[in-house]
Parts: sequence; C-alpha cells; structure tokens
Amino acid sequence: MISDPMANPGYLAVDRGEILWAEKRGAKGASLEACDLGRGPGVLEGAYAALPRYFADADRVMDIEQRLLWCMRTQQDLDTSDVIRRRFGEPGKTSDMEDLTAFIANKSNGMPLHAPMTAPQEKQMFAVGEAMFNRRSAVNDFSCATCHGEAGKRIRLQELPDLAHPGKSAQDSVASWPAYRVSQSQTRTMQHRLWDCYRQMRMPMPEYGSEGITALQVYMAQQADGGEIVAPSIKR
Repeated sequence: MISDPMANPGYLAVDRGEILWAEKRGAKGASLEACDLGRGPGVLEGAYAALPRYFADADRVMDIEQRLLWCMRTQQDLDTSDVIRRRFGEPGKTSDMEDLTAFIANKSNGMPLHAPMTAPQEKQMFAVGEAMFNRRSAVNDFSCATCHGEAGKRIRLQELPDLAHPGKSAQDSVASWPAYRVSQSQTRTMQHRLWDCYRQMRMPMPEYGSEGITALQVYMAQQADGGEIVAPSIKR
C-alpha cells in the first residue's frame, strides 16, 4: 500500500502539497517555487533527504517546516499565523505544512538520508539534540532515550525503534516520515511525531518550528544516516 498512490491515503496530502507549492500567495503574490531547500531555488529532488541543514541566508540550521515558514515570510510576504494555527491537520481541517512536507519528501523517495554535518552550526545543533535526547525531566522523569535508547523495547504491542545508536532501526524509523497515521487518519510529519512524544512524556509542549525540535531532528538524522527515504509511509 505504501508505494501505491491509489492505496496510500498519504498521497492525498502529496497532491494538495503540489498545488500549494505552485500557488501564488502573500503580499508579494508569489509561489514557493523559488524557495531554496538546499539544492538550489525550486529544486525538490533530493532536498528532503539532506535536511536538516544550515542555511546561510537565514543563518540558521532548519528542518523542512522551519525552512518553508521562512520562505513563506520572506519570498511570499505571507502572514503565517493561520498556517501555524493549522500546523497539524484534524478531521475536516487540512494542514498546509503537512501537505507541503509530504509533497517535498516524496521527491526524495528511494534516496539515502544524508543530512550534512560540516558547518559549525550543524555540529552545535547535533550536540544540543543529543543532550535533549538524553535529558530526563518532567513529572515522569522521562527522556527520549527512556523509550528509544536501546534495542528490543516495546510499549504494549508496538516495537520502539532504537534511536540512540546508528543503524537499521534508526534508519527505518527516521527515513519513513512523513507518514499516514492510520490511528489518526492524518498524514503526519516529524514535527508532529516529536510534539506527540513530548505530550506523552507529560512535558511542556514544544513551540512549533522551535530550535530544540530541529536540534533533535539533526541528532536523529545522523543516527539514521544512509536510511532510504520512504515518504509518505503508512504507520499505526
């Protein structure tokens, strides 16, 4: 079902994202087609497979959703308050960010995940992400590593990927987002996956597009380096 656009509901988000990518919006009446996702303005093939990364024009390390928000604000002069309000889709309410991410990620299907780790800013974000991954806090004294720090862990009937060590478990997990969540009837991005993890750990909800969430993604992308992009996949 995953590779069949007629069977995988995630491809509905891909189709909506393709329309949004070319739609002219904002005060400048511009589309996102000139947005540089790391491969050059408008180049989508392979861009998602090399994120997060440092962008000199913004002087920040960004994931795909941070970068899209930046392009909306700078190239379209778009008020993104409504986009952020609809950052996660619900029944009867689509999400521009989830749709755009699904469309862009799909352009990297079959390619290896290889986020760069050459700029000092990328190395710094990796260190921050690693610290966040292992930091225990909140009422349950949980960290990301509590569930994802070793192989063979399960919660109920769900196998938990080992994200603390480079290898196939991390590759298969990280490289398969965005994904259509059958339990939620929505196509979800890694931003939502991490937000939901924080919710389940009873930690304060992270701000959408925050530096901390990007740092976690930088860390996980390095653990999953070389994994084959499968997007949108289908998950429980």
